[in-house]
Amino acid sequence: MGEKNEQVAVADLMQRSGVVFGTSGARGLAQCMTDRVCYAYTLAFLQHLEKQGLIHPGDEVLVGGDFRPSTPRIMAACLQAIADLGYRPLNGGDIPSPAVANLGLRRGIASLMVTGSHIPDDRNGIKFNRPDGEILKPDEAAIREQVVTLPKALFDDQGMAREPFALPAVDSAARRAYLSRYLDFFRPDALAGARVLLYEHSSVAAELLGEILENLGAVVEPVGQSDTFIPVDTEAVRSEDVALARQWAAERTFDLIVSTDGDGDRPLIGDERGEWLRGDVLGVLAAHYLQADAVVTPVSSNSVLEASGWFERTLRTRIGSPFVIEGMARLAEEGARNVVGYEANGGFLTWHAIERDGRELPPLPTRDAAIVALAVLMLARRQGRSLSGLVADLPPRYTASDRLKAFPPALSRARIEALAEGGAELIEETFAGLELGALRDLDRTDGLRLTFASGEIVHLRASGNAPELRCYNEAGSPERVRRLNAACMTLLEGWREPEEGAAGGLEAGS
Repeated sequence: MGEKNEQVAVADLMQRSGVVFGTSGARGLAQCMTDRVCYAYTLAFLQHLEKQGLIHPGDEVLVGGDFRPSTPRIMAACLQAIADLGYRPLNGGDIPSPAVANLGLRRGIASLMVTGSHIPDDRNGIKFNRPDGEILKPDEAAIREQVVTLPKALFDDQGMAREPFALPAVDSAARRAYLSRYLDFFRPDALAGARVLLYEHSSVAAELLGEILENLGAVVEPVGQSDTFIPVDTEAVRSEDVALARQWAAERTFDLIVSTDGDGDRPLIGDERGEWLRGDVLGVLAAHYLQADAVVTPVSSNSVLEASGWFERTLRTRIGSPFVIEGMARLAEEGARNVVGYEANGGFLTWHAIERDGRELPPLPTRDAAIVALAVLMLARRQGRSLSGLVADLPPRYTASDRLKAFPPALSRARIEALAEGGAELIEETFAGLELGALRDLDRTDGLRLTFASGEIVHLRASGNAPELRCYNEAGSPERVRRLNAACMTLLEGWREPEEGAAGGLEAGS
């Protein structure tokens, strides 16, 4: 190769940069996602697909991005790598992750989405899609093992482009295809008269979502637009957003509030009273509307899925869309006719084409937010119920979750491992005073999920995307689950100090 180029092992680059694969894509601090790192990861992704025979030089490769400040620079580095390897770069512009994946599937092309999803804006990430869908864990391992050739002259000593990479003109094909996906499936008047509050904040999906709803007949009122990036986490709704939704409900009349996280693959939906609904409850309602016969969801999701009795088959997996997708493929191979999946964050996936009234919704086996908003609104209208009424009709299982930020992943894993190894005696001692009863079941599918004699659940796990310790709880009433979650978070806060025991008891009332 001579002195003009250098050979770089991606595994070494990941270790040095800290930009590594998490539950969905490669993520890290934006300052560590240098042009050189992003260029190298894109080359590694394309090389892997080439070796698999899935793409060939000259093919199109699509890149989209969210509204994070670092996203345009990272997109430019990815697009430059695509061009330099002999592919045709398509700049999809500011569009949702599912819109990127959707066009990739329709055209059979590889695609990338630059987004950190819901994590803080000092971080970012890249999601990779094969021509046939999201990359899975074996793909991640193969990308990590690639060795790529980098032109030395492109980057300075800090890993930034010596001459900033330019973004190509935006191609609107992905945007148009995502609109068509829903406008071709639902009748033009399907939502006639529906009143929707569109919480825009800094979601890259807001404009498209509003356009879809309006084209289906809904009256859409945009609120809460932000010029600065807001990291909305649909599993840990900010107190500001809780207050905003209730304020809007006091001031306005509407059927639902709809929003998404930053990249539009996780829905944030509130009912007519301004109460935000849990993503795993929305997933059950959406699956019911779409007449699924088989549903796949991670172990952390609400057990109302099974309690509803609506589905022939259900399957629980580890947390992360790659595991959900693997589970969906398995059920499809075993003969299920309409397999869907969802996560506790509300992101919804479809494996089969869904037919309704002579119209077809093509498969989209990646997280999507729009289908959830549309499905639950359609279900409510079909049944003549409010959104809160739909939820009230479900078996009484309520969940709550929260996270401790800036909690080192290694410490999270050590604490959880020590608790698990201590068995029932240590677990029951740790949660003494919470009236949970004896330990009934211990599930280590992902983290540590504890079911007690009361039927209540405590699920602990280290986040795969950020230095956070997460806690998920389930109980028989909203008040009880909120108190239980708050008490558990108090306990976990005490886990930060390494000199303390692996698990401390909690005597606070529940």
